[in-house]
Amino acid sequence: MTCLMASIAQRERPLVMAILNLTPDSFSDGGDLYRGDKIDLDTVLYRAQHLIDEGADLLDIGGESTRPGADKVQLDTELARVLPVLEALQGRFDVPLSVDTSSPELMAEAASRGAGMLNDVRGLQRAGALEAAAASNLPVCLMHSLGEPQVMQDNPQYRDVVAEVVVFLRERINACEQAGIVRARLVLDPGFGFGKTLEQNLSLFRALPVLVAVGLPVMVGVSRKSLIGAILNKPVERRVFGSAALAVLAAQAGAAIIRVHDVAATVDSLKMLYAVQS
Repeated sequence: MTCLMASIAQRERPLVMAILNLTPDSFSDGGDLYRGDKIDLDTVLYRAQHLIDEGADLLDIGGESTRPGADKVQLDTELARVLPVLEALQGRFDVPLSVDTSSPELMAEAASRGAGMLNDVRGLQRAGALEAAAASNLPVCLMHSLGEPQVMQDNPQYRDVVAEVVVFLRERINACEQAGIVRARLVLDPGFGFGKTLEQNLSLFRALPVLVAVGLPVMVGVSRKSLIGAILNKPVERRVFGSAALAVLAAQAGAAIIRVHDVAATVDSLKMLYAVQS
């Protein structure tokens, strides 16, 4: 078992994964780490240090926006965004570094340059992804998504969103095991906002205990997402409290990792929850 998976297994509370988007067009913080049309490495290092100081347990680095309607990113662009940052962070900080990618080429490169986890919104469905993830020996997060980002929010349809997400994730677990990825390396993500309406997202959130009962760690990523905006009628930058509330509810439902933009608010909320519970 890797150090990260051991930390998940021994946790007293969910681990807080901080989002570090190296993209110009992500829905919440796209372009924040850029100077002109290039990533500003000094700004990235400052942001990473700030997130760790606020209590982040691990950082999730992504070079491809997967917001609804996002344009496809060429492999060379994704590699150029992620690898220099991964190397810089790995040399300076001792928290685990997750790489948010569906590209097998980046998975292989990230594993060789110190990544601690692979986080794939497409559940290792791209050609070569299973093999790359297996060879990496890293923990892998498998996420459910209905369709590609360009079209995933175009009237998503389910007969039973909870049952279908669970079936999909079980199928991906089986595919991983057949490829040589043991269950002890796997984390599951139901994919809030990835091909789901507001009501489907809420149904899935209520069913988090069902997903936890599959028997693998569950990651929840709802930070600042449109489901919060739809309920609170607030823009992205004013969804911190809604995000923190859902983080607490996810923790109560048994989530192992909470993926967030607002680390301090999440950490404080979880501290209060566990102070009361203990």
